[in-house]
Amino acid sequence: MKKITHSFIAFIALVLASSVLFVPSVYAQQKNIILATTTSTQDSGLLDVLIPVFEKKTGYFVKTIAVGSGQAMAMGQKGEADVLLVHSPAAEIKFVADGYGINRRLIMHNDFVVVGPAADPAKIKGIKSAAEAFKKIAAEQGLFLSRGDNSGTHAKEKSIWKASGVKYEDEKWYQQTGLGMGQTLNVASEKRAYTLTDRGTYLALKKRLDLDILVEGDAILLNIYHVIEVNPAKFPKVNIPGGKAFADFMVSKETQGIIKTFGVDKFGSPLFFPDAGKKVEDLGK
Repeated sequence: MKKITHSFIAFIALVLASSVLFVPSVYAQQKNIILATTTSTQDSGLLDVLIPVFEKKTGYFVKTIAVGSGQAMAMGQKGEADVLLVHSPAAEIKFVADGYGINRRLIMHNDFVVVGPAADPAKIKGIKSAAEAFKKIAAEQGLFLSRGDNSGTHAKEKSIWKASGVKYEDEKWYQQTGLGMGQTLNVASEKRAYTLTDRGTYLALKKRLDLDILVEGDAILLNIYHVIEVNPAKFPKVNIPGGKAFADFMVSKETQGIIKTFGVDKFGSPLFFPDAGKKVEDLGK
């Protein structure tokens, strides 16, 4: 039997040490999930409740990037996120059809509302049609603030302008903030402007806003959220099990129960309505 040299022993020790260092690094990477989502889920406080529950149950750690739905899907198109929670249905359908996402599942809904100053110079309070309200704002040249950020809210706003038939782009009374929902509401409050917001974010921030709900209840104002896993066939480096674990968590009975009661104690009604397993066409009925 050949004598084992000190250099060979040192080599083996180095290999073992490298292995010990490498395994935890890979493991840690696998336990991190990047969630690209909307500012409304963040600003409403919903994710502050849900994510700690998910992390405790699964051992995954979630890095939340709250942007507009359009930006969230742009991240998904580059493989820079593992899972999306978004609310821009037409864009989501295209995202999946183009092969960037898989397993798009219905999670919840709330609604959009048109808010503005109590003085309401365009006299839109109580109007049942959002498109008619937008027409009156344009006729009055009342200041309207748009997020202008390709978010789900911005997409909904543009669809209402389209339904109104009004020219609004490049008009002085129409301004874009380029900000998230919470920040846009703050600016609208300061400038006494009209804007479109999801109800959840508005209620969560209402105490510090000088804005009233003026138009609500129109079918066009329905606000629907889906969870989408980023397609591993297109991006092999995404955290496949982590993304699926988060998506499964969002449709689970426990999570849907949390969503159902979220906001009730503070606002007297939930900020979102759970919809896992339902059909989109049945929502809001």
